[in-house]
Amino acid sequence: MKKFFTLASFMALALASCTNEEPKGEANEKGAVAFDLTISNEVDVTRANVSCTTPTAEDFALEIEGVSHTFSKEYANIDEFNADGYLHYGSYKATVVAGDLAEEGYDKATFVGSKEFEVAARQDTEVEITATIANALVKVETTEAFNNYFVGGHALELETAAGNKFDVSAQSEPLFIAPASFTVNGTAVKQANQSGVEGATITLPEFKQESVAAKTFYTVKFDVKDAGRATLEIRLNETLVESIDIEQELNDNAQ
Repeated sequence: MKKFFTLASFMALALASCTNEEPKGEANEKGAVAFDLTISNEVDVTRANVSCTTPTAEDFALEIEGVSHTFSKEYANIDEFNADGYLHYGSYKATVVAGDLAEEGYDKATFVGSKEFEVAARQDTEVEITATIANALVKVETTEAFNNYFVGGHALELETAAGNKFDVSAQSEPLFIAPASFTVNGTAVKQANQSGVEGATITLPEFKQESVAAKTFYTVKFDVKDAGRATLEIRLNETLVESIDIEQELNDNAQ
């Protein structure tokens, strides 16, 4: 909502806790400011909109910092700022945040947006801010060929840089994690042989992704190819990152 208000509530605002050094020369000159917030749940790589709980404008905390002078003030939401709606002339940076990146998990999206803007004395300024997903998103998949080869089942675990661990053996929705790094470890059980001996449990190679970016979807896929010799393949966003001969390499890890 775009609103411009009078200076009536400025004195109450001035009593609030903040660091505020007014520009010299025209200390009483202010301009009206209104924020126009757009919320986007689009992510890179897939270029698709992610299904997640999307916050409303009222859910975003607002922080305004001075760029051309010392000023710092936080607001519970944009409406709290709009109750006054005026700033001294100068350069500012506004940042909006909804969510907490430290809270990793399913449907734990955090949205962040920022914008620098200029306020001129006795003029109206509209600031357009777009808030986007600040998390990285990860989904671990296994192909039908993988499941058919490891008929005894499999167990996959994803660990984030923060140390949070998630069972992704049968993941159906993406995990929202802090943009840092993640690893995937797991085991899989081969089918019993013709003599009825129980299938061997194989330790799968660890997959680690460094330099994970915000607003980016990562798909880790475990597959088995059989062209005369079974091969385990790990793909990241459909790009082959590792290929291992199951019979020669992985059987050394059998328990």
